[in-house]
Amino acid sequence: MPIPSSLILAEKSVPRYTSYPTAPHFTAAVDGAVARHWMGELPAGASLSVYLHVPYCRAMCNYCGCNTKVARRQEPLDDYTETLLAEIDVLADATAARRVTHIHWGGGTPSLLGPERLARLADKLASRFNLGGIVEHAIELDPRTVDPALAAGLARIGINRASLGVQDLNLHVQTAIGRVQPYETVARCVAMLRAVGVEAINLDLMYGLPHQSVDDVVRTAELSAGLDPTRLAIFGYAHVPWFKVHQRLIDAAALPGAAERLQQAAAARDALVGRGYDVIGLDHFARPDDPMAIAARDGTLRRNFQGYTTDVADALVGLGASSIGRLPKGYIQNAPDVAGWRRAVEAGELPVVKGVPFSVEDHVRAGVIERLMCDFAVDFGALAQAAYGHAEALDDAIAPLQDLQRDGVLRLDGRRVALTEAGKPFMRLAAAAFDSYLHAGSARHSAAV
Repeated sequence: MPIPSSLILAEKSVPRYTSYPTAPHFTAAVDGAVARHWMGELPAGASLSVYLHVPYCRAMCNYCGCNTKVARRQEPLDDYTETLLAEIDVLADATAARRVTHIHWGGGTPSLLGPERLARLADKLASRFNLGGIVEHAIELDPRTVDPALAAGLARIGINRASLGVQDLNLHVQTAIGRVQPYETVARCVAMLRAVGVEAINLDLMYGLPHQSVDDVVRTAELSAGLDPTRLAIFGYAHVPWFKVHQRLIDAAALPGAAERLQQAAAARDALVGRGYDVIGLDHFARPDDPMAIAARDGTLRRNFQGYTTDVADALVGLGASSIGRLPKGYIQNAPDVAGWRRAVEAGELPVVKGVPFSVEDHVRAGVIERLMCDFAVDFGALAQAAYGHAEALDDAIAPLQDLQRDGVLRLDGRRVALTEAGKPFMRLAAAAFDSYLHAGSARHSAAV
């Protein structure tokens, strides 16, 4: 049954909770010196997940919310590569930890670096860290820029999972978002990757785009599932032109309203479930035999800045401008501007300019939010009891949770909360009940659905 107040709920503004505390609450109190101290405390046996951010694309898509810029010449890519190589040394010198289990290349379009630069960076990582136990080596790709030489180069550096930006496969929507990418382009990219042995393929889709209908979303989901990817994600477009100025190129009047966004998300979900995919958290789907589906079933699914993940490394370290890391002591973020990032690296410093240290309360609330986002349910009293010795520590969440219970979003049994089937699209609202920072600042967030 639909939730009567669903339109009001869908229009509420809340974080996406890929972290807690969320990025708007990072401050300059955490700098390179603090980050170096935290890095130095990692034991030699700690496992690392490495994220490399490449903030360049061939062209800017109108909908993009990433930290990226257009690069039409090779010189910026050469310079960026040289600084990344130097940053790997700075990072390695700051910690005794050497065992890397996950590598993720993001952007932007990281493959824009090309096979040779990617190989140099991979070799550098291998020279300073132990990559012998890599579980997953993933990269984000623009299918329009992949050719056989690049695919072969990705295989040579050990890439075993690729995420392809698809968004929508209808020409009128692609035209409106400034990204014309026919289905044949995506299919050809998938075939090239599989031909070189990259079998784990993720496809990223979007709803809530300009001039996009429910039928458009279903057609995209059906065509994408027909390519037999191991995972799919379908994200709601976040229209934040006050933050991403180029989004002003999108006609806000052409965007679907809250009711249609809800219908689009539900229709895509039904289409993918009908194709045999398991629902993973808020917006991911996976084959039943995929590690993410297995983790969701056994309660070990995680959530970080890349969204849902099976990554259980002790620390996430970020390389590149604007990249974010998560250490046991707190979050750290590199300088967002390439020039500032480069100056710090050239000075032999970790290029961290902000972050937030974790308090005990942060750890507990982060754990509650993560389990709720991953498992659709959480016993927050039990987590509070384990951390504080008394179950009442998070009872400030009860009143907003009761409001959501009256709306049919969830069931509250003592201090155990479980989302209803109709309430699952609104899980971020339930998570927000545990967010003690949410009303402390003036950050603006995207719509709940």
